[in-house]
Parts: sequence; C-alpha cells; structure tokens
Amino acid sequence: MIQPGRVMDKEYTITVFTENHAGLLSRVVSVFTRRHINIESLTTSASSIPGIHRFTIVVRVPDTMIGKLVSQLDKQVEVLKAFAYQNDEIVHQELALYKVPTEAFNDGTRVEKLIRSHNARILEIEPEYIVIEKTGHPEEIEALLQELRHIGIYEFVRSGRVAIVRPMERLNNYLKEMEALGEG
Repeated sequence: MIQPGRVMDKEYTITVFTENHAGLLSRVVSVFTRRHINIESLTTSASSIPGIHRFTIVVRVPDTMIGKLVSQLDKQVEVLKAFAYQNDEIVHQELALYKVPTEAFNDGTRVEKLIRSHNARILEIEPEYIVIEKTGHPEEIEALLQELRHIGIYEFVRSGRVAIVRPMERLNNYLKEMEALGEG
C-alpha cells in the first residue's frame, strides 16, 4: 500500500552526450552518487555524431528530481547536453547471454522449444556448454533466466539498456542552435 504523501519513483532513461575523455564517466556517475540515486543500467557508446559519445542511464526517481539531475549533468565540463525520457518516448532493448550445460539438450526438444518460445538463439555449441542469446526488455530476459534455472545454468550476463528516442533527435537540433548562436 502506498503511504499518503509519499512520492512515487518513475523509471527514466537519461541520455548524456559528451566529448570522449578519460575520467568523464566518474564525474557523470558522481552526480547520481551524491544524491544517493541508484543507477539501474548504464551503457556508453559512440553516438550518431562523429566525435560525440553517448551515455544511456536508467534510474528510478520522483518526477520532481529528474529535471534537477539533467540540469546537474548539463553543468559538467565536456557534457554537451543531457536529456531525460520516459519509457513511452523511447525504443529500447537489452541483450543477455546464458551459458547452459550441453546435457540439457539431451532430453529431446524441451530446451529447443523453450529457446524458440522466448525468441532466443544459440550462439555457440561446445561439448560442455551452449551459449544462448536473448534480446528484449528486462522482464523478458528475466523470464528466460528463470526457466533456464530449472534445467541448469553456468553463467548469465546482461547488457545495460540501449535506447533510441521516438522524438526526432534533440541533440542535432541543440547543436544547430549552438552553431547558429556562434555564427551570429
């Protein structure tokens, strides 16, 4: 039961566009650490703009806090711009790898049907183990993990969230505005 007056946390995906410099990850993470905010997922990669790096960070915070977080991220040196999105504003996936004993496939088609029903695929077959790949939302990845635990699992790993925003890319518009101000 929700207590009266208690602020509910909501899941947000924050994208931070930066230059790619050593030590920047630590400064970005410290914005969350100082506020005692747990990072649910963190992924870094190159962006669609050459020379620009992208952080994709998933957090659960009250609505009242998300604007402050984005503002603090924007103030970091070498951060070009940060944006926050709710789940209905993004298309997102995670990737998971599961290592299961090869002997699990000896009982007929049970595991094969399980893999097909979860839209997963086999990446590697070795005498001792098989590596299975699954992409999807966290609950889909967790569902397959729970079923594989019943047959045995040696190892499991999942990536952080990767996301593309549904609205047209705000960073490109922001960079064009900054370029226009610099020319004016």
